[in-house]
Amino acid sequence: MIYKIFYQETKERSPQREKTLALYLDIDAENELEGRIRARKLVEENTPYNIELIKLLSDKHLAYEKESGVFEITEF
Repeated sequence: MIYKIFYQETKERSPQREKTLALYLDIDAENELEGRIRARKLVEENTPYNIELIKLLSDKHLAYEKESGVFEITEF
């Protein structure tokens, strides 16, 4: 399952919509909730990021992200 994680680069300041970034993780999980938990844990253990939202991508949304040219799976 591919998850899109929206985040701020630091936890030191209040989130600003204009500075929200995203990364993509391929998580092997039995269900969506377990995938979200694993995704959060990976990001928190490997980055100083402030996570705003974790979203499971549908097949259509994934296809759109791949076409947009910014899609790249992050590996830790």
